[in-house]
Amino acid sequence: MNTYFQDKVAVVTGAGGMICSQVSLDLAALGITVVLVGRTAEKLEKTAAAIREQGGNCAVYTCDVTDEKAIYALADEVYAKFGRVDYLINGAGGNNAKAQPAIVAFDPMELDENRPADFKGLYNIDTEAFESVLRINTMGTFYPTMAFARFMVGKGGSVVNFASMNSYCPLTRNFAYAMSKAAVVNLTQAMAAYFANAGIRINAVAPGFIVNERSKLILGTVEEGLTKRGQDVINHTPMGNFGKAADMSGAVKWLIDDRASGFVTGITVPVDGGFLTLSGV
Repeated sequence: MNTYFQDKVAVVTGAGGMICSQVSLDLAALGITVVLVGRTAEKLEKTAAAIREQGGNCAVYTCDVTDEKAIYALADEVYAKFGRVDYLINGAGGNNAKAQPAIVAFDPMELDENRPADFKGLYNIDTEAFESVLRINTMGTFYPTMAFARFMVGKGGSVVNFASMNSYCPLTRNFAYAMSKAAVVNLTQAMAAYFANAGIRINAVAPGFIVNERSKLILGTVEEGLTKRGQDVINHTPMGNFGKAADMSGAVKWLIDDRASGFVTGITVPVDGGFLTLSGV
């Protein structure tokens, strides 16, 4: 283990998810004690078991990151237990199919009261679901940062937020998700400027298309066959493949390491196989 990270404490929200469970595992391998935060204890315990199996240290806390009082109480509890918070990885977030239209361009049918029951344009989405996506991706980043940054002030610390390819250019049908992930980039810049004099660096990563069980259903895989949408993504990705969860860990580790990125704050790092470099024409 790297002694530089020994005794450091990292809080990872969304640690039961595919990407942040791997990030948590890789941070623990450095000697960092990882505080795993999420809404589902069962998922967090799977991550914890993997960390402990490799000899790492971790703790599990269930919490809804959009609940301001709950996240502040959690931060107090974590600090009381460990006496420090060095890193915060804001990985909690998500999308909701109810917030997405089924079509990619306006159709007059969506304003027709007699439209088919299964027809869903932008006018027919669930606006409560839309707002829930905005909340988990924006306030679910803002509240944990405010709660845990209190314990980094004057001591140094690093926050890494999770943005998206949608932060730069919205993918079709992803209105709420794109809107909220664009906000994450802006929030990262604003908070980086605000907390710089407190010795806290705040940056973000923007995952490209990362393989998981859900993405396989929507996109397929290069090895086993692609859907049309999957082929469109690959055609737009110069490296010709989807990313893996482990690909995110390198960027996260670089951003938390003051020896490597100590003069870096307010940026968003795409991890996308070159997706943003290709205009499509």
